[in-house]
Amino acid sequence: MKHFFTVFILLFFIQICQAQYTEVINSKRPGFSDSPYSVGTKIYQVEGGLFYKNIGNYLYYDKINDESVNYSAKTFGTDMIFRTGQFFERLEFNLDFAFQNENRDYTKPTVYSDSGLGLSKLIIGAKYLVYKPEYTDKSKEIRSWKARHSFDKRRLIPAVGVFAGFNTNLLQELYKNPGGVSPKFALYTQNDLSNRLVVITNFIMDKTFTDEAENSFIFTTTYALTGQWSIFGEGQTFFRKNVPNDIQFGTGGAFLINNNLQADLSARMIYDERGDNTFLFGGGLSWRLDRHKDKIIRSKTVNGESDLDKEKKSFFNKITFGLFAGSKTPGSKKMRNVKSSKVKTRSLVAPVNKKAQKAKKKNNKRLIKQQKEKEKAQKKYNKKLEKN
Repeated sequence: MKHFFTVFILLFFIQICQAQYTEVINSKRPGFSDSPYSVGTKIYQVEGGLFYKNIGNYLYYDKINDESVNYSAKTFGTDMIFRTGQFFERLEFNLDFAFQNENRDYTKPTVYSDSGLGLSKLIIGAKYLVYKPEYTDKSKEIRSWKARHSFDKRRLIPAVGVFAGFNTNLLQELYKNPGGVSPKFALYTQNDLSNRLVVITNFIMDKTFTDEAENSFIFTTTYALTGQWSIFGEGQTFFRKNVPNDIQFGTGGAFLINNNLQADLSARMIYDERGDNTFLFGGGLSWRLDRHKDKIIRSKTVNGESDLDKEKKSFFNKITFGLFAGSKTPGSKKMRNVKSSKVKTRSLVAPVNKKAQKAKKKNNKRLIKQQKEKEKAQKKYNKKLEKN
């Protein structure tokens, strides 16, 4: 039993120490889905932008007043998320909020107008990567072209992450939840189908245990066109208690300005069974302050030279959005200086026998002397012949 717990603890810490940090920023924008991967320890990341939303015909049931409510609205605002990795590589904390101005025109139960300016969302939570798959690096396969370009079936196994947080109710009156503070849970998966193509799915339970509870499913596909440009397509379905189900479609793109800065644009349409046409347009930036330090480095020293074997992820990774695998990006960082330990080596040459070496030198001198005497005798003989 002791051995079992020892192995369990070792495996736990090995899982924790696998790096999530990437040389290129890992941004959640502009998709609404999220990746199971964290940003990495000592990373401080801000993702924000502006949006405009035009709601055509929103209908819901007000359980408190026992009546149906119908309105159209126009909204302009900003949404932001702060992300940081602390303690473990796989763990991320985040703060997600939106501040907006909305003007509503009601048609039910009576005709009137209303407006609100303030927070519409404030969520505090944490994300943890449960499982990270490993893929074969086929770029090193030189024996077979077919093997090098064949699909790795292990890519069908997704990375898996979980999220837990809570919706605060410190919101503007239009957006307050009558049920008060509520929890939010999510399951995130990601398949890197190739170095350019990523598929992400999210299963979300929001405002759980309240009358405003909603579940949703998001499916996002991201493709890297070049080392800096990436595009995405996204679909989301909502399942609510007191509101007809919605289906949302979105598309957009992002541009990698440098390793720590990304710009994006997106457009969305929301359709429901009432024929409601809602449109959403947005754009923004993602920026990070990189204070990451690698904890695990494998190095070996041969003939006094250090060889660093360090795994790098070249994903613009969303990894929700942006995935620029295998590409060189402008302003890429130089590798950090690391301390390397020298390895003691043994010589494979047999020790020299000094006596044998001395005898060999003496013998060589004797042979050289004999050769000189021969040459001298030959010259003397040649001179005698010339005289005769």
